[in-house]
Amino acid sequence: MKKKYILSFDQGTSSSRAIIFDNKANIIAKEQLSFSQFYPRKNWVEQDPWEIYNTQIKAAKDLLNGSKISLEDIEGLGLTNQRETTIIWDRETGEPIYPAIVWQDKRTEKRCLKIRAKKIDMIRKKTGLVVDSYFSATKIQWILDHVKGARERAINGELAFGTVDTWLVWNLSAKRKHITDFSNASRTLLFNINTLDWDEELLEFFNIPRALLPNLVDSSGILAEVDESVFGKTITIGSILGDQQAALFGQTCFQKGMLKSTFGTGSFMLMNTGKKPRFSDNGLLTTVAWSINGEVKYALEGNIFIAGAAIKWLRDNLQIIDSSDESEYLAYSVKDSGGVTVIPALAGLGAPYWNNDVQGAILGLTLGTKRAHIVRATLESLAYRTLDMLRLIEDESGIKVKRLAVDGGASANNFLMQFLSDIIRIGVDRPKIVETTSLGAAYMAGLAVGFWTMDEILANHAVNKRFTTQMEEDTAASLYQEWSRIVDHVIKGSKL
Repeated sequence: MKKKYILSFDQGTSSSRAIIFDNKANIIAKEQLSFSQFYPRKNWVEQDPWEIYNTQIKAAKDLLNGSKISLEDIEGLGLTNQRETTIIWDRETGEPIYPAIVWQDKRTEKRCLKIRAKKIDMIRKKTGLVVDSYFSATKIQWILDHVKGARERAINGELAFGTVDTWLVWNLSAKRKHITDFSNASRTLLFNINTLDWDEELLEFFNIPRALLPNLVDSSGILAEVDESVFGKTITIGSILGDQQAALFGQTCFQKGMLKSTFGTGSFMLMNTGKKPRFSDNGLLTTVAWSINGEVKYALEGNIFIAGAAIKWLRDNLQIIDSSDESEYLAYSVKDSGGVTVIPALAGLGAPYWNNDVQGAILGLTLGTKRAHIVRATLESLAYRTLDMLRLIEDESGIKVKRLAVDGGASANNFLMQFLSDIIRIGVDRPKIVETTSLGAAYMAGLAVGFWTMDEILANHAVNKRFTTQMEEDTAASLYQEWSRIVDHVIKGSKL
């Protein structure tokens, strides 16, 4: 019997990946292509929708050609994506009317602050989100207000909105399917997570025509079909899932109270909270985790906007490291950070602060400071921010976390993972397959086409390395206390 495989698309913030998994969840082959980021003004971040799509397709074609795996042996396609990034296009021509506005973009922040000042509880209760430029609604609003004729055309049903998943499926299906799943819809500020539908009151509040929005589908199922014009053969699209929800599924966090933290461009901590949404009073997000056969699971989420991007910043902007791997070596080369503190607020501070006015800072520099101290302090800051999240999620959920599952590119950094375990005082588990975002989408697609059962998925999961606490508890507490004191002073603008 010929071996069969699942193809996974992982369309991220800075690159498009394609990965082939076998039935044991082994990675058979993968390809990755970077694409351009544009910064036309301060705090604006844009991407070319066609470059997003084309790099994803090229990565897949290169993968299939290089692996020598026939399309006949691909059982299904799983799709996961950067969330909140907003694209609006012409339904007839398929052409975007404006570049993709990326989730990191802050152009609508003033509008969001005015809404937040009014403390509109209705939005929080319906969406589980805070009103922030991070999410899609005010991005859609901005495009409709700034592209000539866009609002009228949207009302007339001539335009289509989508997050990246919707844009990809629209093009993969040759314009036949305008869909999104509940996990991505729950990141727009337009979706009611209680009724599981687009909400008329929210649409009216943000002045967004319903005709613009995609149809809603489960995260797993026979959702669409890749047109044969794309690869030469049709392929079933078996899953659509936001990247952080996909990572939660890929880490097999299927039970209430299970938690994962992904260290990608940003860092995202999600806890499975079961079949009912649990709302936060302190800045955590309530989101749809996934939907299978109409059954929805929810999650609490804490967002750290900058994680792996801080390491990239050290490499590309400060140019004090030549590679991401070098950051681990340099961090180990000094006994501590030499009194240096880094606040990685290069795109504001997410939960629990939700302060986009805070800027990044390097404090405590002396004549004795070496680049290794700055590198180590940067990595340490990511652990401190993770503890911020962990404490908040434990308080809000009432669940004491015993282990933290980690994944994402920066989870390969052994110094960061060990220091993380020391600071958060629990074990940190790095899985055998750190590509859990892609794996989660693959698992979802595999369930849809009968490639895996839930029991088989659980049997596949394996830990590559378990980091356990080694630092004295008093030392860890003192380090975190000092970090918190400095952040508090920086936010308030007071003297240290």
